[in-house]
Amino acid sequence: MKQDQSNPLIPRQAILENKFPETSDTCSVKIALTDNDGFSFKPGQFNMLGIPGFGETPVSFSSLMLDKNSFMHTIRSVGNVTDAICKLNIGEQLNLRGPFGNGWPTEKVTNKNILLIAGGIGIAPLRPVIHLLLKNHLNYRKLFLLYGARTDRDMLFKNEIKEWTESKNISVLLSVDEKSTENLIDARVGLITSLLDELKVPWQESIAFICGPEIMMRFVSRYLIIHGMNSKDVFVSMERMMKCGIAACGHCQIGAKFVCKDGPVFAYPDIKRFADTLL
Repeated sequence: MKQDQSNPLIPRQAILENKFPETSDTCSVKIALTDNDGFSFKPGQFNMLGIPGFGETPVSFSSLMLDKNSFMHTIRSVGNVTDAICKLNIGEQLNLRGPFGNGWPTEKVTNKNILLIAGGIGIAPLRPVIHLLLKNHLNYRKLFLLYGARTDRDMLFKNEIKEWTESKNISVLLSVDEKSTENLIDARVGLITSLLDELKVPWQESIAFICGPEIMMRFVSRYLIIHGMNSKDVFVSMERMMKCGIAACGHCQIGAKFVCKDGPVFAYPDIKRFADTLL
């Protein structure tokens, strides 16, 4: 039976096709819609994923569309809903609503150096941007990934990061607060802002997509602007408790903005002026 997609509050049915552990508390899931009917999304947008009896949670896409009806989300188990999703077995059903929000402005990267800056699980919404840029070779200058985490054990997509590190098409700089005994990935110890000191790029000819803890995005954004990047070329992905996805419930309101509708990706000048952020 074809599902009604005209009402954004009515969920679609989906199937868990595959599941991949990333860290001790984070997994990536491949989800397939049972009825695609033209479903499409942009990197940086999100779905509301739900399981009957547990509720819903907002999760950004962590892949491009993999085929006509499947894609990936990367989920940290931090509550009842996320824990239930991570414990689903392959072939079991879940619900989703979306896609919602505004994504990364990849149309603005032409003739610019691109800085993708992630902290912790913040690399997940940036992963599809990396895939898009490496796949389509858009008309940009240089591509950089700066990624920081608590330890190398907490870094996501470890195998891919190693591949990107060896690629000539992207420069990868990694940092950790401390190294684990396993030393799983070669990363320097220090704050992610220390990686910015290594970049020798004309800041005024660059654009930055930033995702991670709000305090990290604050210091990174201000560093870039102080060093000459146009504040309109600094984009951040905000996180708030989103419930409806259509700016009706008010849970995710920041000043005059709604993260679920106006975001989650914002140009820095559009969001920093509100007192209820750390930016």
